[in-house]
Amino acid sequence: MAFSQSHVTAARRHQHSRIIIEVDEYSSNPTQAFTFYNINQGRFQPPHVQMVDPVPHDAPKPPGYTRFVCVSDTHSRTDPIQMPYGDVLIHAGDFTELGLPSEVKKFNEWLGSLPYEYKIVIAGNHELTFDQEFMADLIKQDFYYFPSVSKLKPENYENVQSLLTNCIYLQDSEVTVRGFRIYGSPWAMKTHIRWFRGWQSPGI
Repeated sequence: MAFSQSHVTAARRHQHSRIIIEVDEYSSNPTQAFTFYNINQGRFQPPHVQMVDPVPHDAPKPPGYTRFVCVSDTHSRTDPIQMPYGDVLIHAGDFTELGLPSEVKKFNEWLGSLPYEYKIVIAGNHELTFDQEFMADLIKQDFYYFPSVSKLKPENYENVQSLLTNCIYLQDSEVTVRGFRIYGSPWAMKTHIRWFRGWQSPGI
């Protein structure tokens, strides 16, 4: 989802009750889930998904609400972006081009300049250096798909996520902010196109 298509949503916090969301029947098989919902998209609405209308960026926030600002795919091009007001920022993947440490540092500095109370970041398929298995395989290749990444020394990327000091980084983990539980995972579906390999596990 590009920033131009970002949605700013307002969600009501329930202080005395909980909303229980049932586990999706395809949750143990992400590839099957994607295939099923992609094919049937538009035919029906899953019971745990509710369509909402985007909230205008300048809309006032009602008392008792938490406003989420959700963006992705900024790809190291954050300088011209005008971010809307909100309480919680979620950046859902692809904040760099290749996951180079210099890109991560620049992104972290940008995060530090933002006024959100909470900033949550999840890696995407462009954050190559965040995937240690992928990097180990990449540097063994006889030819380079990504020369600038392939030439990195392990000590320069093995702990690259530690450069994200101005946010909460989620990698197969969750955090609770303002009563909302947020789970973040970078995994992507298997594909034969190497550029879109991203994060993959045997079951995806």
